[in-house]
Amino acid sequence: MTDPKIVIDGREISDAQPPYIIAELSANHNGKLETALKIIDEAVKAGADAVKLQTYRPDTITLDSVNDDFKIKGGLWDGRTLYELYEEAHMPWEWHKPLFEHARKQGITIFSSPFDTTAVDLLEDLGAPAYKIASFEAVDLPLIEYVARTGKPMIISTGMADADEIQEAIDAARGAGCNQLAILHCVSGYPAPAEDYNLRTIVDMKERFGLVTGLSDHTLDNTTAIASVVLGAALIEKHFTLDRRGGGPDDSFSLEPADLAALCRDSKTAWKALGEVDYGRKSSEQGNAQFRRSLYFVKPLKAGETVTAECVRSVRPGFGVAPKFLDRVIGSCTRTDVEANTPVTWDRLVEGS
Repeated sequence: MTDPKIVIDGREISDAQPPYIIAELSANHNGKLETALKIIDEAVKAGADAVKLQTYRPDTITLDSVNDDFKIKGGLWDGRTLYELYEEAHMPWEWHKPLFEHARKQGITIFSSPFDTTAVDLLEDLGAPAYKIASFEAVDLPLIEYVARTGKPMIISTGMADADEIQEAIDAARGAGCNQLAILHCVSGYPAPAEDYNLRTIVDMKERFGLVTGLSDHTLDNTTAIASVVLGAALIEKHFTLDRRGGGPDDSFSLEPADLAALCRDSKTAWKALGEVDYGRKSSEQGNAQFRRSLYFVKPLKAGETVTAECVRSVRPGFGVAPKFLDRVIGSCTRTDVEANTPVTWDRLVEGS
């Protein structure tokens, strides 16, 4: 079985490639188009592979109700209604075209998370190269099927979903024609503590579902994301802002530009360090091989003398025979005169004498 891969906007995403870094713009525009454009610019400077939007209006994601069901209790947005939150956080649909055009001009991939079918239709009109299904929508199988029918690559975030629900989402996507599918391990806490992430789940997800697998990371720094690369994450998504103190609904748990640049750099370093199984001597070790231990004469000997334990020692550097041959060297005879502090070599010995 070949390793799974997907291709977004010409970029292969797989274990064989460096991690694909997605800068999630989310609500960090804080109501200003110029801020959203600047976030794209900073994502490019940081080295991200893609910037991602969220495409919804408050009325396409919830109901305008003050009933208790629609009030947020606890956490970052305690006391607010869902409609209030999404009214503040949503990105006006008329911004999408200039944002897509700007990203393409800047040479960075741009796509979005649609939250209903009208959002998919808008994104199709803009030529979106891929789609992301948010964790909260992973149980919306009709939406997943609608996205799948576009024929574009799809990434499904799995926060709060159990193994059966993840499989149902995968089956829905595949059944509706999606043949380029990736999933993200995710904890839908904002922010989420690192200890909730249980990153070993990524290994199980790759084995269980056989898909390109990555991480949607809501922790406050890069440690969890970089660690995920070692366990096989091929994609990393992080919220991205210009300033954590910006006051928006997502700013406080997002990366700032220097943090995103560090993630892009360090995740690729971690991926390079993985390499493959190799017990051979590495290029950076070649010059140091001479400093390994070897056997050296520590006393002068005449030709024909027997080498005793007092005559040789295992020391650095490594120009003599290996220390594992000490028993063979002891009891042998010298073929020529030898000086102290010179390496023991086979051409200077006669064994078995």
